[in-house]
Amino acid sequence: MPAERIREHTVPVAAARRRRLRADGARLLADLLRHQVRTGAFPGGVLPYEDTIGTDYRVSRNTVRQALDLLRGEGIVERQPGVGTVVVGERYPHALDRLQGLAETLHEHGRVTNEVRTVGPVPAPAPVARRLGVAEHTDVLYIERRRLLNGLPLSLDLTYVPMDLGTGLLGADLENTDVFRLLESLAGQPLGSADITLEAVNADAHSAAVLEIPRGSAVLMLERLTHLADGRPVDLEFIRFRGDRISMNALLHRSC
Repeated sequence: MPAERIREHTVPVAAARRRRLRADGARLLADLLRHQVRTGAFPGGVLPYEDTIGTDYRVSRNTVRQALDLLRGEGIVERQPGVGTVVVGERYPHALDRLQGLAETLHEHGRVTNEVRTVGPVPAPAPVARRLGVAEHTDVLYIERRRLLNGLPLSLDLTYVPMDLGTGLLGADLENTDVFRLLESLAGQPLGSADITLEAVNADAHSAAVLEIPRGSAVLMLERLTHLADGRPVDLEFIRFRGDRISMNALLHRSC
C-alpha cells in the first residue's frame, strides 16, 4: 500500500483513539469524583475549581469538564453561578451485608415513612407460591408501599406474606413500622437470612409516576426472599429504588 494511503487511514484512526482515550479519562475521573461525593469529601457540598481538580488528578481541563458533565447528567451535581459546581443529588447508602428494614438501614440519614397504597389478600401467583412454600392460588397478603426519606420518594415496595402472618399485619401500623419488625413480633422469633437479587430495570409508567421520575428511567430492582431463623420463607419483596437516591454497599470476605 502506498505511504499516502497508509497515512490516510492512520490519521483518522489515531484521532479516534485520542477521542476514546479522552472519553475514558473523563469516565475514570467521574468515577473518582462520584466516590468523593458519596463519602462526603467536599466540604459544604462544593467541588473544587476545575483547575484544582485537574491539578489534583493530573488531567486536562477538558477532561475535568467532560467528567463534570457526566455527573450533571446523572443529577449528582450542578453548576451554580457565583458558587461553582455543587452536590445536589445525595445518594444514601443501603447495606447489603445486613438484614435490616429500610428505616433501620437509613436511620442516620433521616426519617423513613411509608405510604400504604394497597394492602389485602390476593391469590398467590405460581412463582410467589413456590418461593413462599404455599399452595398455588392460596391467598397471601399483598402490600404495596411507597417509601419516602425525609419526604422524598425513595422506593416502591411490593410485598407478599403468607396469610397466617399476613392476617396480623392487616391491623398493624404499616405506615410507621418496618414489616420486618412486625413479622418478628408475629412469628415469635427473629428473621434469619435472605436471598437477594439486584439488577437494573426500566421504570414502567406506574412505577415512574409513584417515584416521580421519567418513564423508562433506570431503577435498582432488589428482589428479596426473607426467612425466619428456623428457615421458613415469610416475606417476598420486589423493591424498586430510585437510582439517583440510593447506593448499595457491602463488606465481603474472600472464602479460604
